[in-house]
Amino acid sequence: MNQNQADPPRRDLFGLMLDPVTMGQAVARCAEAIENHEQLSIGVVNAAKIVAMRRNAQLREAVSGSGMVLADGQSVVWASRLLGSPLPERVAGIDLFMELLDESARRGYRVYFLGARPDVLARMLDEVGRGFPGLAIAGARDGYYQAGEEAEIAEEIRTSRADILFLGMSSPRKELFIGGWGPATKAHVLHGVGGSFDILAGRTRRAPMWLQAHGLEWLYRAWQEPVRLGRRYLRTNLAFLALVARERIRRRGAPGQDGPAASGPEPAAQAEIATSAPAGAAAPGDSA
Repeated sequence: MNQNQADPPRRDLFGLMLDPVTMGQAVARCAEAIENHEQLSIGVVNAAKIVAMRRNAQLREAVSGSGMVLADGQSVVWASRLLGSPLPERVAGIDLFMELLDESARRGYRVYFLGARPDVLARMLDEVGRGFPGLAIAGARDGYYQAGEEAEIAEEIRTSRADILFLGMSSPRKELFIGGWGPATKAHVLHGVGGSFDILAGRTRRAPMWLQAHGLEWLYRAWQEPVRLGRRYLRTNLAFLALVARERIRRRGAPGQDGPAASGPEPAAQAEIATSAPAGAAAPGDSA
């Protein structure tokens, strides 16, 4: 789906073009894609993913190729304002997920869920059925499939006639599936929602609103899993701060030049951000 000429121009952050939209505008774009029988892939970025893309060209290409790229993390919104490319607000992937479920229940859109463990997926589907009565579920499949099964899964989604595909998988797995197999699914909206299935199923909890508002959702997650996530978040956040500082210096030193930053690896961006969760699982929430 091409960007409408009436849409505000994208904002350049670290060479990645983000859409300066509100939650309401993002939902409207999704509905427009469905009504017009177009395909819109959604990329969401937080601090951890921006750091990851500095050293993972495949992930960067997959996210950059999305029809709509949103600031999933509050720190990305703050960085955009500091760097003179302001985004209006955070559009968190899980919040967009919930809004699209509500919109689908109202409009009769068919949705397909791909990801998470079988037991988590089953509990999530129960919760979705209770929370969104009348929602048309086109199909569901857990995320523990083997490499090489992607074509079969894409065909299964295509035959389900799903309007929206939600992928509850970790990065970069969800982005690579969307980039490689999204067109074959024929779903009109493709949205990678990370660990949102786990949250709806009650397996993990989301940070309180005041922590989210202050960009500290990562701290809540680190508190829940200090061994697995504490050190990783510290390194990732420091790497992101270094990227912001360097970009601010670069832009100050070159007035009027707001072009993309170099896309290659940066010394400070060597933080270990690859998830240690199983292939079918995903980690929810912001990373900085």
